[in-house]
Amino acid sequence: MKKIIYTVIALLGITVLAALAALRWLPMDDPGPPPSTAAAALTPAERIARGAYLARAGDCMSCHTARGGAAYAGGRALQTPFGSVISPNITSDLVHGIGAWSADNFWQALHNGKSKDGRLLYPAFPYPNYTRISRDDADALYAYLQTIAPSAQPNQPHRLRFPYNQQIALAAWRTLYFRPEAFRAEPRLSAAWNRGAYLVQGPGHCSACHSARNPLGASEGEGLSGGMIPAQGWYAPALNARGDWRREHLTALLKTGTSPRSTVFGPMAEVVSESLQYLSDGDIDAIAVYLQALPPGEQPPPFERDSETQAVAFLQAGAKLYEQHCVDCHGADGSGQPPAYPPLAANRALTMELAVNPIRIVLNGGFAPGTAGNPRPYSMPPFGHKLNDTEVAQVVSYLRSAWGNNAPPVSGIDVNRYRAIPLE
Repeated sequence: MKKIIYTVIALLGITVLAALAALRWLPMDDPGPPPSTAAAALTPAERIARGAYLARAGDCMSCHTARGGAAYAGGRALQTPFGSVISPNITSDLVHGIGAWSADNFWQALHNGKSKDGRLLYPAFPYPNYTRISRDDADALYAYLQTIAPSAQPNQPHRLRFPYNQQIALAAWRTLYFRPEAFRAEPRLSAAWNRGAYLVQGPGHCSACHSARNPLGASEGEGLSGGMIPAQGWYAPALNARGDWRREHLTALLKTGTSPRSTVFGPMAEVVSESLQYLSDGDIDAIAVYLQALPPGEQPPPFERDSETQAVAFLQAGAKLYEQHCVDCHGADGSGQPPAYPPLAANRALTMELAVNPIRIVLNGGFAPGTAGNPRPYSMPPFGHKLNDTEVAQVVSYLRSAWGNNAPPVSGIDVNRYRAIPLE
């Protein structure tokens, strides 16, 4: 009987997916606005320069360049919970790249999430964000990519599990979670706020990492309240908690990767190194204006620490490990020596609900990006070869409890889960 029920359910599911596939033009393609008069007046050199800047802002090279491969030739495996999406070749090659694409084809990809042949694109290519890019900026980005030297590297098929490798399933996902849209300026707010909102929501696609995702991989809005990056084993922290930062500290972090408040590590170090440091000071300030204006998320209730003998001894062991391995750089009071050694006291990276980032850094080291504003960054050595899982848990738990920090302890099991180094 159960077998019959499961068969009926499966058939109903297939029927629903087929119906959605029959409506694969939903959400309806949006032609969007035509190029503006001002954009049409740009010289080819000006349009290409604008596109090069936008490619930096979107960090396009990061995903579309395999390690050691030709720039923009694709081939990098982007890990997702559903399998690997292999980035395509977007050089000017006529066969394997986008050399045969028109500006309209390129706009369709960014704005409507469809390839030149009408094939639906997977949202690992963040068109749910790029749909807000203006037509003028899309045309400039297209003009720049047409100047990239052609690479004859063939595109590789994605390695996704069934049913996620089916266009029918993707059509269903788009029906639920995607609508083409345009960025709409808020006239009541400043030009800086609007510019920052555009960069964050569109070209920068910040919510692709810094927002939670549902079980089907859809980003839960533009709240930027933080989210796990499962394939990379890092947590992208909340960006809607920067209202208490001094503006110059936030702009320094975005532009150089370090500030008196914090230093970026992990995937964000690459974003700063390859993208944000190249943005103009005005755009960096605009991003800071927008982030600081975001409404803060709900704060978790204060953590009530266990005063039992075993719990106290666990933290005392962590304190001894801190004195042995960490105090010379970060200080007995956790104040650090900014910008070389970031402070640990009142450091939100240590007190987030998920302790994955400090665990990763203690195990594998922390490597700040080299930037024009911080050309010789200090880095933290790895301790995974010196400390076992319990010892790492002890020192991280101590960091989360000292100098006014108040977050739950972690266990050796938590540490072991993140001991492996991600491939990408």
